[in-house]
Amino acid sequence: MKVLFYINVLSGGGAERVIANLSNQFANDNTEVILVTTYSTPKEYYVNGKVIRINLESSPSIENNRIKKNISRIKCLRRVIKEHKPDVVISFMEEPNFRNLIATIGLPVKRIVSVRNDPAKEYAGKLGDIIAFYLMPKADGCVFQTQDACEYFPIKLQKKSRIICNAVKEDFYSVERKTIDGKIITAGRLSPQKNQKILVEAFSKISNKYPNATLDIYGDGTLKEELNRQIKDHKLSEKIKLKGNSSDISQPLSQADIFVLSSDFEGMPNALMEAMAVGIPCISTDCPCGGPKMLFDGEKNGILTPVGDVDKLSEALDSLLASKDKKLSLASNAKIRANSFKPNKVYDEWKSYVEEVIKS
Repeated sequence: MKVLFYINVLSGGGAERVIANLSNQFANDNTEVILVTTYSTPKEYYVNGKVIRINLESSPSIENNRIKKNISRIKCLRRVIKEHKPDVVISFMEEPNFRNLIATIGLPVKRIVSVRNDPAKEYAGKLGDIIAFYLMPKADGCVFQTQDACEYFPIKLQKKSRIICNAVKEDFYSVERKTIDGKIITAGRLSPQKNQKILVEAFSKISNKYPNATLDIYGDGTLKEELNRQIKDHKLSEKIKLKGNSSDISQPLSQADIFVLSSDFEGMPNALMEAMAVGIPCISTDCPCGGPKMLFDGEKNGILTPVGDVDKLSEALDSLLASKDKKLSLASNAKIRANSFKPNKVYDEWKSYVEEVIKS
């Protein structure tokens, strides 16, 4: 079997990490793997020496005309596919997906696309509609992360799709918890999508009730200054800390009493899954496209709150900080649920599906 993976870049996000890990796993399983990116970036995810690495461009294109830029990239991708003759091309994210489907027209190769975020956001607008409802169903298969994401697309695509969770590194399953009572942690890009602002507001409502409670916010991004001002306005600089990016988030997770995800929308949130694998009681917004809802399984494994609802998020924090038994129950259930996204299990699901599509 020969597999070609394609994504724009190999750094910075969950989809990029997943495609790098899958490339390594397939290569280690005696599959010939070609990993294609549109261009290279600093600090890329690790790819082992068995994987053939190709960039379509030597550096990011400065071409302002989007149509010309995409035509050029599609031609380059098609040349790579014709040269290496893979059995299947697997692409992640909207732009690589439509380039995959156009570049492979008329070629004897199977095409698998993968949706990694809320499709209502990722495929918004007229062009997005054309890709989602006309082009995507022409794929031979599609991997979704949630049922809600799958149901966004036409039945024709749904029928040949598979729902597969992200994998969580084995390291997180062996983290020894050294919990600091009242330590609340969140991790993610500081951006409107992640909406750490409502978490700060929710924390401010229960801060006086729980003097030992603290909030550590890991990540960096455009909301940093706004969050700093918000924290100062609430006079909570001693209790809420912006910790920046962490090279090893497992260490702060080992001390977490509670983990919170406050996003307005997500695909399948890796940070939440990692916290569950460590065995931390978790709270999450019930954000589209249904990842947290699927992970928590009717709140058996965590607490869901409505998107953007400060009061409900504050109540959820209050309920956990007030009950050690509730925290222990959720932590235990989260750890059990996390077994379903161990790397070997997720890889086996991918391999089985890829082989099924190739044979179809």
